[in-house]
Amino acid sequence: MPHTIKGKKPLLTRVRRIKGQAEALERALEQETECSAVLQQIAAIRGAVNGLMAEVLEGHIREHLGADDLPPKQRSEDVEQVVAVLRSYLR
Repeated sequence: MPHTIKGKKPLLTRVRRIKGQAEALERALEQETECSAVLQQIAAIRGAVNGLMAEVLEGHIREHLGADDLPPKQRSEDVEQVVAVLRSYLR
């Protein structure tokens, strides 16, 4: 995936931030932190994951489906792949 290779550093930065948020959530649960703080942390993680998904998905769509020289069969297969990922993600 060339688009993830080009944006590797910022993507890894986002993933590491999410990892830190998940670790903070784990600590909060272990320390029996107040529910509202735990819920806020879960919402922050969800937002971060959604942002990561949007960024990678946009790069994939632009790189693979935006190419003018793509054969129709390949474009159709790529569209189906994106649709499958979105369906899985939105469940």
